Amino acid sequence: MIIGNGIIANAVKSYDREDIIFFASGVSNSLETRTSEFERELSLLKTVYEDNKEKKLIYFSTLSIHDQSKQKSPYVIHKKEIENYIEHNIDHYLILRIGNIVGKGGNPNTLFNFLKTQIANNHEFTLHLKARRLLLDIEDICRFIDSQGLQAHNKTINFSFPYYYDLKEIINAIEKETDQKGLYKETNEGDFYKVDFDEDIMTFFSEKTPQGYLETLTRKYI
Repeated sequence: MIIGNGIIANAVKSYDREDIIFFASGVSNSLETRTSEFERELSLLKTVYEDNKEKKLIYFSTLSIHDQSKQKSPYVIHKKEIENYIEHNIDHYLILRIGNIVGKGGNPNTLFNFLKTQIANNHEFTLHLKARRLLLDIEDICRFIDSQGLQAHNKTINFSFPYYYDLKEIINAIEKETDQKGLYKETNEGDFYKVDFDEDIMTFFSEKTPQGYLETLTRKYI
């Protein structure tokens, strides 16, 4: 059973099965502030669970829960509330806290989509030199679920390619793939947060290098 119709929901379609709930419907914009949107997701989650208590729930959360600068943001507070509800009320679950997803389509406000669009349209933007970001190929979510996720029991897992890309690395890769220069001004600002990854996640990505992973993302999704 798949709940949702966005980039994650579409990606896991080939893994759809009756004994698993892939809950991929909810607030995707980290800048969202409307209480109604947060309440809608929690209400839907509760309803789906009440009708399917015998099934395992796989919920997609966010690594920004670890970002100390965002602890008071409505989005992070909401995601923590959802995780808390799952951990205390659902018998069989897996929570995947994911990084910045890269894939075909999806939210235009994600980091990769934003940079790709600004460069393609010759729009000027600001580059924060101190910023670092964790990226994740949407297809790796499927690979992980297939290889480990279906067996994981009542766990919350930090999941992303375990390398902190600076924005210039990402921009340079997009420029190389598109043969087009970005129009940006640099500012000595930005931040990032550290995430602890389980050994299983490090092993899952162990055959990939940071440069190779980024080049694959740009080649596949531009």
